[in-house]
Amino acid sequence: MHQPQKVLRLILGDQLNENHFWFQHSDRNITYVIMEIRQETDYAKHHIQKVAAIFAAMRSFADRLGNMGHRVIYLKLDDPENRQTFGANIRALLDQKKMDCFEYLLPDEYRLDTQLKELVKTLPVTCHAMDTQHFLTERKDLSQLFAGKKRYLMESFYRWMRKRYGILMQAGKPVGDQWNFDQKNREPYRGQVPLPKPLFFDNDVKDIDETIRRNKVKTIGQMLADRLIWPVNRDQSLALMKHFVEEALPTFGTFQDAMSTDSWHLFHCRLSFSLNTKMLSPMEVIDAALQAWETRPSKISVQQIEGFVRQILGWREYMRGIYWALMPDLSETNYFDHNAPLPKFYWTGDTRMNCLQHAIKQSLQHAYAHHIQRLMITGNFALLAGVHPDAVNEWYLGIYIDAVEWVELPNTRAMSQFADGGRVATKPYVSTARYIHAMSDYCNTCIYKWNKRYGEGACPFNSLYWHFFHRNRRRLKKIPRIGMMFRTWDRMGHREQSRILHQADTYRERLDRL
Repeated sequence: MHQPQKVLRLILGDQLNENHFWFQHSDRNITYVIMEIRQETDYAKHHIQKVAAIFAAMRSFADRLGNMGHRVIYLKLDDPENRQTFGANIRALLDQKKMDCFEYLLPDEYRLDTQLKELVKTLPVTCHAMDTQHFLTERKDLSQLFAGKKRYLMESFYRWMRKRYGILMQAGKPVGDQWNFDQKNREPYRGQVPLPKPLFFDNDVKDIDETIRRNKVKTIGQMLADRLIWPVNRDQSLALMKHFVEEALPTFGTFQDAMSTDSWHLFHCRLSFSLNTKMLSPMEVIDAALQAWETRPSKISVQQIEGFVRQILGWREYMRGIYWALMPDLSETNYFDHNAPLPKFYWTGDTRMNCLQHAIKQSLQHAYAHHIQRLMITGNFALLAGVHPDAVNEWYLGIYIDAVEWVELPNTRAMSQFADGGRVATKPYVSTARYIHAMSDYCNTCIYKWNKRYGEGACPFNSLYWHFFHRNRRRLKKIPRIGMMFRTWDRMGHREQSRILHQADTYRERLDRL
């Protein structure tokens, strides 16, 4: 009689999708392994809430699989049997359990994808890799869509996705007769509507916190270990999704680029952690938002729903496509040859610049900042200051709860730092303090004056902005959307330019003390 194969299946910490076909039927010959390992805690210095939330979500998922009748091996960080790398643990389990086959879900990080591909070449058993059944595109879709093109335009990809899935389409045309409402989704928040009451969770992760500290895992940021606010299972993720579409979606689009000292989350959904760990799927989030819009058209305009759909159907899938199209080269790009270290205040928030202080301290406290805080505050300053992209990338990868490399790296290197030279962004995302003043209330109480370029109290963003264009003129002048900046700069005259550049040089010499 034929003996059934004994199979070991690996589940990574960002593969917590209980709707995957793997889990639809239990089989006593299949064993799942989930592991907390130093390999993953130590490749970057992560926010303590990020480590704790991922571990809590992994443990919850393991319990869920067990309750569904599956065999699960869970290796905690300080388990004596834990060898602290995927390879060593898998080899040991295959041997100990006399397994015939090893299977894994395709990792979303190039680093792990490469590692597991190399590992299976050396294993003495049959090996298979499966799709995660999460994304709305294949790895190769974007590079195929833009085959032969120098630039990968997000807008073209987004329209293609809208048509492909028939989302916000009517008779072959976009609902509302335009593809995006980005121009209408840039309002500053000045208290026009009440802020929605946020949904936070009170997850007790004291045991995980103790494990992290006992094992001397290096982390950043703060955490209330008895009240972790982030969702750590599918039920909590679904509750947060429901709360967003009911409470915040009606005004999300209008204020999605706004920044305010009144709220660190404003109208944002905060679902990125649930999505990036696969506790939620992108399509169910889009469907929930669409259903809310269809049932409450008087409350939710097409402007609001399109702004949200664009983030998930467009931007999220686009970033993943960019990642797989440009890796590993993308991780090494440095178009401007920037080499300055990251200012020390990125790790503490101790700066007198109000916008950076708020964005960084918020990040340290909550492991979260929304996309404009990341792009136009912390990212903008790092680019203007000439910080090495590796240092910027290391910081973003560590500090945010939703930071997994496939989405963080292209956002940082290509979008924020323009380190790829413009394969993704049409121009560098830089600004003077004028933009920050327009989109936030940060400047109102800052010791620096948003409208001063030089002299006492001049906002560093202003002189650093013009210094950036001046020193990178050769590289930037060929970009069509940049010409106006140089015409403005040239009209200032030599004396004005010298004052601005001198101010910038002074600030660049003491970045840590701004």
